[in-house]
Amino acid sequence: MRGRIPDNILDDILGRVDIVELIGGYIPLKKAGRNFKANCPFHHEKTPSFMVSPDRQIYHCFGCGAGGNAFNFLMQHERLEFPEAVELLARKSGVKLPESQKQDPQVASLSAQLCKVNELAAYFYEQALDSALGSAANNYLLKRGVKKETLKIFKVGYAPDSWDALISHLRAKGIGLALMEKAGLIVPKDGGGYYDRFRSRIIFPIFDIKSRPIAFGGRILADSAKAQDLAKYVNSPETPVYIKGRNLYGLNFAKDSIRDADYAVVVEGYLDLIMPYQEGLNNIVASLGTALTIEQAQLLKRHTHNAVMVYDPDTAGEMATLRSLDIFIEEGMNVRVVSLPEGFDPDLFVRKHGIAAFKEKIAQAENLFDYKLRILKSRYNFKEVQGKAEIASGMLPTINKFKNAVLRAGYLKKLSEELHIPEDALLQELKKVKEDKVYPQASPVSSRSTMNISATEKMLIKLMLEEAELINRIKDILEPGDFQDERTARIISVMFDLIAQGKEVETSKLISHLADEELSQLLCESQFMEVPPENRDKIIDDCVRRLKADRIKLKKCELHEEIKTAQRLGDEPRLRSLMEEFDNLIRKR
Repeated sequence: MRGRIPDNILDDILGRVDIVELIGGYIPLKKAGRNFKANCPFHHEKTPSFMVSPDRQIYHCFGCGAGGNAFNFLMQHERLEFPEAVELLARKSGVKLPESQKQDPQVASLSAQLCKVNELAAYFYEQALDSALGSAANNYLLKRGVKKETLKIFKVGYAPDSWDALISHLRAKGIGLALMEKAGLIVPKDGGGYYDRFRSRIIFPIFDIKSRPIAFGGRILADSAKAQDLAKYVNSPETPVYIKGRNLYGLNFAKDSIRDADYAVVVEGYLDLIMPYQEGLNNIVASLGTALTIEQAQLLKRHTHNAVMVYDPDTAGEMATLRSLDIFIEEGMNVRVVSLPEGFDPDLFVRKHGIAAFKEKIAQAENLFDYKLRILKSRYNFKEVQGKAEIASGMLPTINKFKNAVLRAGYLKKLSEELHIPEDALLQELKKVKEDKVYPQASPVSSRSTMNISATEKMLIKLMLEEAELINRIKDILEPGDFQDERTARIISVMFDLIAQGKEVETSKLISHLADEELSQLLCESQFMEVPPENRDKIIDDCVRRLKADRIKLKKCELHEEIKTAQRLGDEPRLRSLMEEFDNLIRKR
């Protein structure tokens, strides 16, 4: 049983779900012999190293090590907790979960607890904005043109000017300080105790795709006496439910409109999103930072392949946009860029010129090539040879990222015409462009390609999972302790237990029994190992013999150390016992 869900329920669900169909609904899969392959959805790569086995109903990436069954894929791809993944697949496969298996609030996952704490905090802030304490913040927002209905939609709130207002409120609700700290709502004092992270700030809750509050952003009042001495924004730290680079502000509100319009407008800040949304532009999200991450691009790609970037027209905004363009290209998305007049952000532009003018700007957005070339031309003298070289070196890495050869050739020709440089010269420089990533990768998955575990142990696990009878055979001649790595020993132990209970041992179902991400990766990695079809019995015998030899060698080393200790201590009885054990071990060989 994993948590409160019986193993037979989990096995039933896995037996009805086709992992190829499931994963194929998220990413394109191509046949590769008996398996399917694709570019890994969990890390950036150009050469497919992500494999899906229809026979084993598992997946494994040789690039980042990710692996598991259908539950694992959903948990990792959709950021779900295990019970949520089970419920989703249960509905998909037609398996009815008994009422008794529904999650008990008292034993809810940490993520669920944190979302609940955030809900209480969001409501507290929202109520504070409507109270006398929040009158200044309320007036400030209304003066900026934010309507009361809009404040309600986005659940905008206010953090009172108090060191412990939220702490007192949550403690009265039975919430412990440890949970508040894990949610990022409070900060420990140097001398002991805690204080509220957000104080005297307008609060913008950040929601996940299911509209659950997972974090907060706090903005200082512009006309506050303290404003000049404080940071304009204070944001929640990263928590088990919130990692900044993996979320897009407003996506929960915008996702349907994005699908309908088949494009998303991407802005930077809270009010940059809220003001256009209020005026009727609903297919809009915010990156909440100066640079879009690859995971944010992939999140957006689930809803559309088209994006329009509208970032602040300052140097930081331009550089953020340039970096983001390359990410969109890598993800095979179409991107255009809006350039607002100097001194304007989307919020101010809509307030000054109206939503119609903003929509017109979006309709006139430049394609990425023209935008980047214009920015580079403004920085370098394109009439001089050195300036042309600088511009070309900035444009060529972007051109090189286009997967379509026709697009690459077309943009190369256009660059040649714009800079008056022979196309052949640009082509020579293009060949020198490295495929190195130009942005940091924010992936939760390990970057190692293989786990540091004996190939012999992994090979034997693979063979045992391919032949049920072999598990019984190995059970008679080996013990879990014969496997030197504790991870493989645990897998073997569970396999032996399942066989003893008369249950079938299948890779996909074994993963659920183990309930451990690292062990899941190990199992999946072993299953994709190549084993020659001939002489399998000899391979098995060699594996068993090697394991036993390694076990004896390890035991000898352990005894040798113990013998030296007994000699140093002058413990004659212990020394004789150890020497006898050592002699018996040698005779086993």
